[in-house]
Amino acid sequence: MIYNIRHLTAYSYTRRVASARLVLRVTPREENGQHCTAYALNISPLPLSVETERDFYGNIVNVVTIDTEHKELTIEAISTVELTHQAALPLSGESWEDVSNAALLSRDLTGSAPAHFMFASSRVQLSPDVTRYARESFKPGRGILEAARDLIKRIRTDFDYEPETTDINTPLLQAFTQRHGVCQDFAHIMIAGLRGLGLPAAYVSGYIRTIPPPGEKRLEGADATHAWVSVWCGASDGWLGFDPTNAIDVGNDHIALAVGRDFSDVSPVYGVFVGSGGAELEVEVDVVPVTAPEARAAKA
Repeated sequence: MIYNIRHLTAYSYTRRVASARLVLRVTPREENGQHCTAYALNISPLPLSVETERDFYGNIVNVVTIDTEHKELTIEAISTVELTHQAALPLSGESWEDVSNAALLSRDLTGSAPAHFMFASSRVQLSPDVTRYARESFKPGRGILEAARDLIKRIRTDFDYEPETTDINTPLLQAFTQRHGVCQDFAHIMIAGLRGLGLPAAYVSGYIRTIPPPGEKRLEGADATHAWVSVWCGASDGWLGFDPTNAIDVGNDHIALAVGRDFSDVSPVYGVFVGSGGAELEVEVDVVPVTAPEARAAKA
């Protein structure tokens, strides 16, 4: 599957901004089953410099310095991505207890090591209530893939997808208690539950191809950034993706931008600007398949 992707971020300021320094994670990752064949980053006003590097988790990071006064800032990332994920994940996998023990015994300390994704992080607090909720899917001896699939189905059933009822600063426990939110909330809840059971779980930001209702044309800019969970399923199966918002395995409809412990590690755009006014933000994402895939409706 090949996709053309356009991700536009636009800021409008109430007063002129003197300068800005930004950190961008808007370049699709290079990993097994995903290859970025073309990429362009267009920024207005023209930056003084753009430095490209990789962070600890292997994400591509662009550090942007702007020294020109401006009242509007646009960041446009255009990419072509080829996905070749396997058609279906294994059915059950190792028992989740064996995976938890293997994670504890692992001596790997690279950026993809399970050790970095087993404990609380800035936006994922461990909670007995969330752990109990996850444990209902992780019965003794159950295969980790089977259990993870059961958990995402329960999250899809028990939580309502309601945009604008939460924001990026909504605490995990608030979203868990109120039983509604968006993909970021559901990913954080799932991660907290898995880590509470001793299982490594990472937050993934990216895109998902969305399908318009039958008979309607796809709207330009109607897609959005998405979030899901990558679970370490043992040395044999490695990291596998699960989408709790849509209760599906991650496959050739998901394009990964960045991986981290939680949203704070993978924010597409963050930084500082020198100015005294407020700002309005608009984001548009277009994910357009180049080859015709099987259709699947999904929430972004």
